[in-house]
Amino acid sequence: MRESTIMKIHYGTALAAIALVAVHILMRLTQGFAESLEYESVLANYRFIPYAAMLELILILLAVHGFNGLRVILLELKQGRTYEKAVSYGCLVAMIALIAYGSRTIIMTNMGMV
Repeated sequence: MRESTIMKIHYGTALAAIALVAVHILMRLTQGFAESLEYESVLANYRFIPYAAMLELILILLAVHGFNGLRVILLELKQGRTYEKAVSYGCLVAMIALIAYGSRTIIMTNMGMV
């Protein structure tokens, strides 16, 4: 994939993440802060499908944005075809692992396994 396309994805994920995190914060402000952190309240959030889907989207957007940013930083430190491929694939694998683990948590909580 061309670097310009990757950077457009980077900018797009930043804008989308800002919007969804703002919605997330606004939803948390509808309750008192202490109430929103109570165990039952958190479980209720994960079991509410639209909210769980929004959390999943936030997870994906922030993982893609964060690991792409890390990839760019690491590529600025050193160049070389082998190094660049290793960094790109390493960040991709780490991103997929983080998304899988976070999705597992959201799904398990939503299904009542917690």
